[in-house]
Amino acid sequence: MSYKIAPSILAADYANFASELARIDASGAEYVHIDIMDGKFVPNISWGADVVASMRKHSKLVFDCHLMVVDPERYVDAYAQAGADIMTIHVEATKHIHGALQKIKAAGMKAGVVINPGTPVEALIPVLDLVDQVLIMTVNPGFGGQSFMEDQLDKVRWLYKKREEKQLNYRIEIDGGINHE
Repeated sequence: MSYKIAPSILAADYANFASELARIDASGAEYVHIDIMDGKFVPNISWGADVVASMRKHSKLVFDCHLMVVDPERYVDAYAQAGADIMTIHVEATKHIHGALQKIKAAGMKAGVVINPGTPVEALIPVLDLVDQVLIMTVNPGFGGQSFMEDQLDKVRWLYKKREEKQLNYRIEIDGGINHE
């Protein structure tokens, strides 16, 4: 089984994105995880597509944009134009997850879907054949420093099994409380 580590730019020095991206690149990572928060879906606010576009000028890393926003389909074009490679959206954040994922793919990005710890993994069944990656939140979204929720690994196992059964190709990603242990 292969895996990739996508360091979060949320932990960076915001005044020095160029050097922080260079540091991620020098680490050997291929991806950078970019959390986008609107203050509505989650209580915190981060940045928008304009900041992602600014970062893109300084990096060839894969930009994995994780939108923790209400109605993420409103932002598909902006993040595509900003240089996002992957746009991952919460199943809980839109009334039209299928259409939103189709819109992401039509904009030329890879499409990802996310579920929060309290959402059953079966909520993903209708879209598993559409997505390039599935993100399992192993903390409640919106705040750093939380402890890894071990029980969320059951969802990862379920996704792995479902991917094999249906011969699908999505990557499985986990987010939150990740450390050496």
